[in-house]
Parts: sequence; C-alpha cells; structure tokens
Amino acid sequence: MAELRISAESRTEFGKGAARRVRRADKVPGVVYGHGTDPLHVTLPGHDLMKALKTANVLLDLEVDGDNLLVLPKSVQRNPIKGTLTHVDLVIVRRGEKVTVDVGIHVSGEVAPGGMLDQQMVTISIEAEATSIPTRFEVSIEDMQIGAAIHAKDVELPAGTELVTDPEALVLHVLAAPTAEQIDAELAEAEAEAGIEHDAPDTDAETEAADGEGDGTTDGATDGAADGATGSPTSTED
Repeated sequence: MAELRISAESRTEFGKGAARRVRRADKVPGVVYGHGTDPLHVTLPGHDLMKALKTANVLLDLEVDGDNLLVLPKSVQRNPIKGTLTHVDLVIVRRGEKVTVDVGIHVSGEVAPGGMLDQQMVTISIEAEATSIPTRFEVSIEDMQIGAAIHAKDVELPAGTELVTDPEALVLHVLAAPTAEQIDAELAEAEAEAGIEHDAPDTDAETEAADGEGDGTTDGATDGAADGATGSPTSTED
C-alpha cells in the first residue's frame, strides 16, 4: 500500500466556533491518537485530505510541527448535504504492526440465467500489517448457479492477511429470480397492507348498458328530426 504524505498543523483552539473558522479556511479539524500518546488536535488541508480518503484504509504519512506520524483514518465525518469533510480521527500505527480493518468486497461478473444475486456483506474484517492493507477483495460471480454461495472463508486473501470475520459468515448467494406473477402478488400484498385501493374495472355488462343508453338517446333524437323534416306538409286550405 502506498503512503500519502500530508502536512498538518497543531491547533489549540477548540469548540464549534473554532471548528467553523478552520472549515472556512478550507481545512479540516482532526484528532490524532494511539500507542498511549496524548490526543493531538490538528488541522489538515481539506482538498488533499479529500483526495487521500478516496482510497479505502489509506495510510498517511502525517507531518505535524516537524514530526512525522504514520496514521490510518479511524472515523470520518461529513456534511450530510454537501458531503464535505467536517472532522477526522486518525490512529497512529507502526511499521510491521498488525491492525484490524474492514476491507470492501468488489463483485464482478453475472450469475447464470434465472438467478438473482443477494449480497449480504459488502466488507469483511481482516488483520494485516499496517503497511500492507489490501485496497479491496475481488469476488467473481460469473455463471454462479442458483443455490451457490460464497462465505467469508471463500474470499481469497493475500499472504500475511488473516480473516477476522466469522469464516462461515455468508457474503453472497444466488437465489431464483422471482416470476412476474410473484412480483405482482407481492405488490398486491404490499398495497393491501398499506390500505391502497384501486377502482374496479368496468364489467362487460356495464359497458353494454352504457352503450345501449347512448344509442337510444342518439337514435331517438335523430329519428325525430328526420320525421319532422320529411313528413307530409299540412294543408292550410279549407
């Protein structure tokens, strides 16, 4: 795993007001701790940190007031609307030290026809050296048949990496894809539970009755008009 160097500054002002001032300067407040050291409050460059955190479990070579610390992101807080960084916790690690982290699972391929993928886990926990943390694990589902499954123990791990997650934990499996009839039945059941009602469609008898009423009115009016126009003239002579 590559190390990214970031320069940070120690800070002595705390509280919401101080944090807002830091963010207005395009910086991010953070705390560095671990290995029995006192928490170190820092400010980090917002743009550089945002780019670095695009890599999961990125290892940072943090330069603070002339000292260099090797750290891993422990907790990252973001603005729920803008998505900008608002605070970060960084934990100090040592070279050669083993750490426990969650690593993402990347699924590739397509299951066999008639199947539907059901992924139960998107990460698994592993123990690895701080400088050798995998970026992600690749899992192929190409042509997996209905009923097939992959458990945590089936995920291929690189040398020096140990599985922490329960080996029997289900990562993903393939189910039979529902039929159109099953989908319609489930939708109807959900609508019934939600109290949604639909107007009943017109029956054939109701349609014929409506058509008949319309024909009678129109024909009557037409016949009457025709009789008045073509009837024999009335004599005015005595």
